[in-house]
Amino acid sequence: MYFIGIDLGTSGLRAILVDQFSNFIASYESKYEVSNPNPGWSEQDPEDWIKACKLVFKELQTNFPNEISKLQSIGVAGHMHGAVLLDKLQKPIRPCILWNDTRSHIEAENLDSQEKVRELSGNIVFPGFTAPKLLWVKNNEPELFKRIETVVLPAGFLNTWLIGAPFADMSDSAGTSWLDIKTRKWSKYLISVSDMKIEQMPKLVEGNQVAGQMRADLTSEFGFPKDVKIVGGAGDNAAAACGVGAINEGEGFVSLGTSGVLLLSRDQCNPFTDAAVHTFCHAIPQKWYQMGVILSATDSINWLSRISGKSAAELDQLLPDQPSGPTIERFFPYLSGERTPLNDPHIRAGFSGLGQTSDLAKLTQAVMEGVCFALRGCLEAIRETGASPTSLLVIGGGSASQFWLQTLSNTLNIELEKPKSGEFGAALGAARLAISYMIKEPIENIMSKPEIEKKIIPDQRYINLYQTAYESFKQGHSNLKGLQ
Repeated sequence: MYFIGIDLGTSGLRAILVDQFSNFIASYESKYEVSNPNPGWSEQDPEDWIKACKLVFKELQTNFPNEISKLQSIGVAGHMHGAVLLDKLQKPIRPCILWNDTRSHIEAENLDSQEKVRELSGNIVFPGFTAPKLLWVKNNEPELFKRIETVVLPAGFLNTWLIGAPFADMSDSAGTSWLDIKTRKWSKYLISVSDMKIEQMPKLVEGNQVAGQMRADLTSEFGFPKDVKIVGGAGDNAAAACGVGAINEGEGFVSLGTSGVLLLSRDQCNPFTDAAVHTFCHAIPQKWYQMGVILSATDSINWLSRISGKSAAELDQLLPDQPSGPTIERFFPYLSGERTPLNDPHIRAGFSGLGQTSDLAKLTQAVMEGVCFALRGCLEAIRETGASPTSLLVIGGGSASQFWLQTLSNTLNIELEKPKSGEFGAALGAARLAISYMIKEPIENIMSKPEIEKKIIPDQRYINLYQTAYESFKQGHSNLKGLQ
């Protein structure tokens, strides 16, 4: 039996083909563009996603016809928070407003101040979330607002096209500010305070539940079997957690990507909105996950690379493999503001402790340490909810740096596990959700962890030094604000 997992990303769509044991068979990708018609705006044409999906389906059918003839089901993961507004014919009435669009900051502040909004949604209402986007449309495009029949998320739009009826999964819907994340149901109150109607919400399903059968005209067009099922799928981070097997209490990963993410799976729903911790439904029934996000992780090194004229790899080569304690130079990685635990979109980055001996190597070390200290802040915020991880997988481009990995382990005082290169991202997580519908095995067997290449153990000789440096780092936010 074979399964397809789709990762609908901001810059492109990727589909992978796997067997029932999650063994990778093939993958294809198709790119598309983001439109920025005004400062702070970020939009995409949903029809571009369909075109991309058609291209990868055709590639899979052409090159793997035998496997495709045994295709069982498809799971879709997608970037969260986007607003796709559908009319009565299930057609988009405007471009999708994406997750990184900030035009609705006023509407977000107004919603966030409403009674019970944080309590029910489990999260601060950020401008990137879906609900404030709809208020912006009402205030600025009232004629379009009147035409809205249903609102779906990006992955939900692709799924609507696949089965011919709108639906949404729990993990993606938890980022709308319309879902009661504890009961895993649409909240009439949350929907009403953003001037929407519950009738405009799609049907809710869990990530590994079947939402419907693929349309007959599509199975015929792509040469798929007639009875291909479409499962609920997931938001991208929940799918990534499924891809690395982070589904039980305290299991998780830290990602050194463009932004930084520290994610833990939870058996209970314990929001902590005061520290800007995201609490969302997991793609697995009766599971949740909590996530701290920093906005500039490898983005910080890329910034230093641009201004120094050295590549990120060249900067890394200035440092030894093993750190021997933190540098006196300090970097505060707020190039684009900060999310967890500060919730401050206006704060900006800075250095401290610079002196005559400060050189490019020490600035590189300070930047890497600053990212690690910011991620430590995420970990401490999530620990406030009762989580106590003993180890974390580490993924993302920054994990190529041995110095950075050891610094992160020392700063968090947690063992890190670096997976071997292979397939363990959101596309695999989406495929695994499709598999778990068909294969009647314990879900832990399907959502297995990747093979580990190396383990990074905290160097106990320097733990106290990093703890002291972290305590100093925490003062940076108030000091920087005092300079503005």
